[in-house]
Amino acid sequence: MTFVALSLDRRCETIGPNTYFWGNGVRRIVCMIFICLGSLVAAAAKDVALVSNKDNGIQAVTTPELVKICKGQTSRWPDGKPVTFVMLDPGSAEMKVVVQKLYESTPDQVKSVILAANHDRTNHPAVVIVTSDEALVQKVAGTPGAVGVVDVYAITSSVNVIKVSGKLPLEPGYLLHGN
Repeated sequence: MTFVALSLDRRCETIGPNTYFWGNGVRRIVCMIFICLGSLVAAAAKDVALVSNKDNGIQAVTTPELVKICKGQTSRWPDGKPVTFVMLDPGSAEMKVVVQKLYESTPDQVKSVILAANHDRTNHPAVVIVTSDEALVQKVAGTPGAVGVVDVYAITSSVNVIKVSGKLPLEPGYLLHGN
């Protein structure tokens, strides 16, 4: 990977293989700090939240309940509504924490679990995969009985945030925290 930083004096200096910095001293250090911070931000996983259709009476779920929902093993809520779990593609970077913590398997294995869960539920699938956070929020908001995991910054007033094992997103100890 090559990073290039430009200072006012336009002198070029090579530091390590294929890495070039213009400038010297403090400017070089500042450039390296920004490059390191940028790499950390890009590598960080997103924090996701469990959201629910507003008509669901669900306010909290335990971790084992959420795992069963994700795998399509829970077909109905206590009020009789069918359960639908909505998520982004299991192979996407956004779903890495969900695949690791809830499915405890690889993205390909998760896709197989989803296919099996949806096999006998053609009218109301157990798991629905959408292409964006916005589509996820819309799908959950428009589907009675639906819950989904979405980036915390994509949450709107059209859905309710659900506690997972007594914790809300961004609280210490929250299961779906990205780090």
